[in-house]
Amino acid sequence: MDLKALHKISYGLYIITSKKGQQINGQIANTVFQISSDPATVAVSINKQNLTNEFIRESKVFGVSILAQEAPLSLIGQFGFKSGREVDKFKDINYKTGTSGVPCITEHVLACLEAEVIHQVDAGTHHIFIGRITNAEVLLEGIPMTYAYYHQIKRGSVPKTAPAYVPKQIERKANMNNYVCNVCGYVYDPAQGDPENGIAPNTPFDKLPDDWTCPVCGVGKDEFSPES
Repeated sequence: MDLKALHKISYGLYIITSKKGQQINGQIANTVFQISSDPATVAVSINKQNLTNEFIRESKVFGVSILAQEAPLSLIGQFGFKSGREVDKFKDINYKTGTSGVPCITEHVLACLEAEVIHQVDAGTHHIFIGRITNAEVLLEGIPMTYAYYHQIKRGSVPKTAPAYVPKQIERKANMNNYVCNVCGYVYDPAQGDPENGIAPNTPFDKLPDDWTCPVCGVGKDEFSPES
């Protein structure tokens, strides 16, 4: 069975937010879809282990911030590869509080939705939350980030708790100069460099500055291994 077939399914990339009392949290998700337009209803899939899942079950509300295609990897890493149990994900992040009390990211986001949970489905490792939209706002005109763009162009990865996570199959390549982050799976390709952080194309890994860090999760060069 070739699980790469699942990569052919189209996904977006979103920040799902919620609250629990005075606490707020959020996470990256790629499984968000509209169910109906009257009433306007959407569904999200959230891993049971994630703190955001706990917050949604407690408050019965969630927000969806739709990422723009140019959103930096650092923003995705902040909400995708860090735990709200250990860090304040909203530190240094521009956001506003919506009508339901959930935070809406206001930078690198095309639109923000707020929803009230009307049904919850147990899907094994995940809960599917079906929500009636209570508020919606367009913040920016542009192209939404897709999972394919994030994976293929930005060379990002997904955590193991994501619905679309598929274990990587080892492939032999003629070019052995790529390096992979041992923490998040980001691939540094010397041919592309890291323009978002001032690293020009055709910069070999061993020529990166000593203080260069993974654009997604922030670990240092010592956490990278040659791709094989």
